[in-house]
Formats: sequence, C-alpha cells, structure tokens
Amino acid sequence: MSKAQKLISAALLVALYVTVFLLEQTLAPSEMLFTVLKKGAIYALVAVSMNLLNGFTGLFSLGQAGFMLIGAYVYGIFTIPVDARESVYQYFDGGMIQFTVPVLAALVMAGAAAAMAAALIGLPALRLKSDYLAIATLGFAEILRAIFQWDKLGPVTNGSNLLRKFPTFNDFNLVAGGRTIYLSTLVPFLIVGVCIFLIVLLINSSYGRVFRAIRDDERAAEAMGVNLFIHKELSFVISSFFAGVSGALLAMYQMAIQASAFKAAMTYEILLIVVIGGIGSVTGSCIGSFLFIAASEWWLRGLDSGSFLGINAPGVFRAGFRKVVFSVIIMAIVLFYRKGLMGSGEFSIQGIADFFGRLFRKGRRAENDG
Repeated sequence: MSKAQKLISAALLVALYVTVFLLEQTLAPSEMLFTVLKKGAIYALVAVSMNLLNGFTGLFSLGQAGFMLIGAYVYGIFTIPVDARESVYQYFDGGMIQFTVPVLAALVMAGAAAAMAAALIGLPALRLKSDYLAIATLGFAEILRAIFQWDKLGPVTNGSNLLRKFPTFNDFNLVAGGRTIYLSTLVPFLIVGVCIFLIVLLINSSYGRVFRAIRDDERAAEAMGVNLFIHKELSFVISSFFAGVSGALLAMYQMAIQASAFKAAMTYEILLIVVIGGIGSVTGSCIGSFLFIAASEWWLRGLDSGSFLGINAPGVFRAGFRKVVFSVIIMAIVLFYRKGLMGSGEFSIQGIADFFGRLFRKGRRAENDG
C-alpha cells in the first residue's frame, strides 16, 4: 500500500468516527441504528479474532463463545460497585470479591483471563486437527458454561443468576452545561478499532507470515524450522484474548451477564459472519458482522410482526418467519459468493478503483461491440 493510499484510508477512518459521533448527538439514543453499530462492532472484533485462528492459521476452532463468557464474567465480577454487590449477590451473602477495578483495566483482565484459559485448553486440544479440534474446543466451551453456573462458585459468579449493575456504555455519556454528550456508541467503536488494529499489525508481522505458512502447508513450515505447536498455541491464545475483550464489551452492551446466553449458537453466528465476509479477510469480517446484525436485528424484524416493506400480511409474516428469510439469504450468499463477500482480499481504495475500472472497460467494450 502506497503512502497516499495509507493517508486516504486513515482519513476515511477518521471520517467514520466523526460520523458516528455526530449521529449520536443528532439522532435519538433509542434509534435502532445504534443497536446495529454497537453490536456490529462487538461482533466484528470477535469475528476478526476467529478469523485470525481459522482463516490465517488454519485451525478450526469453535470455542469463541466460551472465551467470550470468561471475558464477560471477569469484567462483570471486578467492576460491580462494592455497595451494589449485596443486591446482586443476594443469594451468596454479597459475594466474595469486595473491590472494583477501572473499566479499561477490567477489559484487559477479561482478555487475559480468556487467554490463560486458552493456554491451558490448547495444551491437549491443539494436538488434534480439523474436525477433532473443532469438537474439542466446542466441548470445552460447553463445559465452561456449566462451570460458571455451578452454585459452588456462586460467591464469585453468582451461579445461574444475573450479574448486573456494572459499568455499561451509557456510563461514558457526559453531561456538560445541562447538555448530554453521547459517547455510548463512539467508545465501543474506538475500543474495537484499537483491538482490530493490533490484530492487523500481528497479521502483517513475521508471526502473521508464520501463521499463514502453517495454514498453507504444515509440513513445509515445519521443514523450514517453524515450531508448529508453539505458534498454534500463540495464535490460539491471542485469538482468545480478543474474544475475551469482545465478551466484556458484549456484557456492557447487554447490561447483564448470564452464562446460559453463551451457547454454541453464538459461536455458529460468529463463524457464519467469518464465512460471509471471507475466510482470511479482516475487512470482510467487519463488513459481514454489520450486515449480519443489521439484517437479523433491524431490516428483517418486520417479518415477525406481520408487516414488511409496507405490506401487511399477518397470516404470512409471523413470528419466526424472519429466520426463514434470513436463512434463504445466507444460502444465496454461500451459493453465489462461495469465498465470501471479500474472499481472502481486503477492502481498499485501490480495490474500489480497480472495480470501477473494470466496469468502465466493460461498458466501453459493450459500446464498441454495439
């Protein structure tokens, strides 16, 4: 990428953040757009972290929901105010933890806890390959979900009860001169942006090249002196770290934490986003996440309530019909874009120029033929 392209990309990112900030100050906080932006950003981070493992290292893991669960609980446990713990841990005598840590520190702790769990899980699991690794990591995620609901750990995790009253995105809003400055969407965008930037730096580093070498041909990489297990473990741990951070962000978005919500279906949704965007494409995962959330949470919502695109048909549009239509759309994408929307490439200014250049050349050829 040339220097000019880098400057244009940086300007576009700045424009994106400025646009998000201005939208927050202009539109009502209850607008569905902000739900899509917040949840889409969170899912973008976890999708990119999964792509680091599945797309760039070639490890088929299905444990993201479990690592998100760890991150969410670590964040909630260590940020609930001390004076609110009695009402949250009402069945466990106020809980065992009686101190709090700052939000940013808790986010780092959430990622670190998920990374440590991944390091332990990876010792046996990463010796497996392909479908066996996927089954093992999925099993570990389900075991983690059961452990966090265990009443014996209730003084820490609150058992099967909700964790709540911890800081959320709304706590970043500022009040100045009787006017509220809304930052509840900009802040998660900033945090996610920094995390994805770090992942991109890793992918473009020597470690990222080793990960891709393992993905392309393990035997060739090993013959070149690459320690397969250490680098697989490193990729697994780093991916889990950012999954833990995204779990903490999801807790801030949902304003409550319960282990039963982190089911295998959550991992399947993330995997679907990766496939839609393109396995091995960071920008594809980001675009796929926002499209997935917008379609499932916003654009197709009317199909469940009897009205869609101005058409009132309660007998046809009923609860659950949204999922049917959404499934058809997903199948169409998989059939016609087998490598995803972006394939293994990235969204870039040069790519846009090439795309319109091809369209222009086709148009000129059609005119000449005519």
